[in-house]
Amino acid sequence: MTRPTQAYFDKAAETYDETFTNTVIGRAERDAVWEELGRVFHSGQRILELNCGTAVDAMHLAESGVRVLACDIAPRMIDIARQRLSSTQLGHLIDLRVLATEDIAVLSDEGPFDGAFSNFAGLNCVEDLSAVARNLARLVKAGAQVLLCVSNHFVPLEIAWHLAHGRPRRAMRRFKHSGTVGHITDDGKVVVHYPTVERFARLFAPDFELRRWRGIGVTMPPAYFEPWARRFPKAFELLAKADPWAGRLPGLRRMAGHALLQFERVRDDPGRPRFASPAMGVTEEPSPSRPCRLCD
Repeated sequence: MTRPTQAYFDKAAETYDETFTNTVIGRAERDAVWEELGRVFHSGQRILELNCGTAVDAMHLAESGVRVLACDIAPRMIDIARQRLSSTQLGHLIDLRVLATEDIAVLSDEGPFDGAFSNFAGLNCVEDLSAVARNLARLVKAGAQVLLCVSNHFVPLEIAWHLAHGRPRRAMRRFKHSGTVGHITDDGKVVVHYPTVERFARLFAPDFELRRWRGIGVTMPPAYFEPWARRFPKAFELLAKADPWAGRLPGLRRMAGHALLQFERVRDDPGRPRFASPAMGVTEEPSPSRPCRLCD
């Protein structure tokens, strides 16, 4: 990430908790991610968190006895995280670092980690994901689980919303190959990419296999529906309860705002198929014309 990207997230840090973390929709989406975190990571493990933001997820993991090295490109995000951490008894379990995801190779002497985690689209702001995957592979143990919550490629509700409000360019933003540029100040900007699940699987191969994935935000509306969610809490509660079911259904999960991908670090074996997962019916490397069945 570049200096403009760092400036962007430094500025975003000032209102991040107010505009997302502490909102009705933000809490519901995070609860859905935490459900998977609790299934994958356990007390006594040590994991690496990329783009940790204000460390809300790191502290949740620490409360379960998981040790976390939490990194973020934005010094202001880490400042706020340290302020939050200072009011808890979790300091011995969390190590906060100002570190861009692209630079995690500098942690080579601090591994291997038992797993890794990235929440809410931080990886969508990375230009070279295959390089990140290679560096991450050197930092985690064989068999380690890696959970990545990323912005999805196709969100019909978002398209309909922006078209209805006369914003066709925003409606189609996730389909731009060059990425979408977001500005927050004159010197702060970020380029956001929206790869498909299949594309993520290819970028993380051959060191990682996609084991499973689910949608987050199929029936739950996006964050900009927050006024509606507050006005109609019962209706939103019903949608939130239906989301875990809808997010696991092939087809429907492709329409979610976020995709939660669970990868596994595979052992280095040149003779092994890059996407060998007989239990899931996946025995060969996917291609654009014949995608990995696990991604359906």
